Amino acid sequence: MPDLTLIVAGDPGQLTGGYVYDARMVAELRRRGWRVAVTGLDGRFPDPDATARRSLDTTLAALPEGARVVIDGLAMGGLPEVVERHAARLAITALVHHPLADETGLDEESQRRLFASEARALAAIRRVIVTSPYTARGLSRFRVPEASIRVVEPGVERAALAASALDLEDTERSHRLLCVASLTPRKGHELLVEALAGLADRDWVGEAIGSHDRDPAHAARLVAATRRHGLAERLHWPGERDAAGLAEAYHHADLFVLPSHYEGYGMVVTEALARGLPVITTTGGALADTLPPAAGITVPPGDAQALRGALARWFDDAELRRRLRRGARRARKGLADWQQAGERFAVALDLPASASLAPGDRGA
Repeated sequence: MPDLTLIVAGDPGQLTGGYVYDARMVAELRRRGWRVAVTGLDGRFPDPDATARRSLDTTLAALPEGARVVIDGLAMGGLPEVVERHAARLAITALVHHPLADETGLDEESQRRLFASEARALAAIRRVIVTSPYTARGLSRFRVPEASIRVVEPGVERAALAASALDLEDTERSHRLLCVASLTPRKGHELLVEALAGLADRDWVGEAIGSHDRDPAHAARLVAATRRHGLAERLHWPGERDAAGLAEAYHHADLFVLPSHYEGYGMVVTEALARGLPVITTTGGALADTLPPAAGITVPPGDAQALRGALARWFDDAELRRRLRRGARRARKGLADWQQAGERFAVALDLPASASLAPGDRGA
């Protein structure tokens, strides 16, 4: 029975995409008989403080020789000296959702520092698991050998179709928009507010579900901008929702919108497709690969005018809505579930570091 320790930054129970992915992989490995311990590190990340440094060092030092360890990139990238100290005696795998330096809003000096730090950490370990082919390609910047990289895309929870997914008659009512993303700069909510401000003459309501706690100042700016544009009665910011609340929100939505500047995969896109919901998103990062063209509309990241145009097309063109609903339902049938993703994750961990996955095992 294999043993594994997964190390993450902070509380493992956080509800962002990366933490949900980690938790689902743990659940699937345990279902297959693996003994998996999960450790949440204390301290500040990704720019680590002394507490974070001690926490990772102590956690790794307590593991026996040859122990198999997966360290989430958020916990690992800023602490290369700690990783180097333990890399020779432990079988360490890095789990990279997206490189730290690609986070939106960083100044050039912070980008350089995080890039150099993560490159050094990645050079010390045996294997890297990434969540998209896009991120795998991007690791060439870090000089990570292609043979050391495993791609394991997220799965989806099988879900019932949203109420609107079968509405090919397109019943007359307000268009119900849904966005699910933490209120941080990378997610691009300010673009959504700006785009919708120019569409006040259309009949719509929107809900932007996501934590206000990761960047409270940014969240407050978004709420203030909504009020300033006179949208407070139409665009709501209810905070984080539990699984039941999210399921209800997806079920009652007509269109999913994700205006991110960058994503390492974009799990919420496939979660929307799993319910037959069309998607409007950007081509930022892996999103260009995540959304099938027949199931939605993509626009350049950072372009509020293009986002407004895509939303206007949705509001104004009933035939487009019908076509994208049909496309989303077709895409739904081809989505991998978490059980399949967990199998690929287990295979990736069990392969020797010099081996390559066959194309069918890359989750692409």
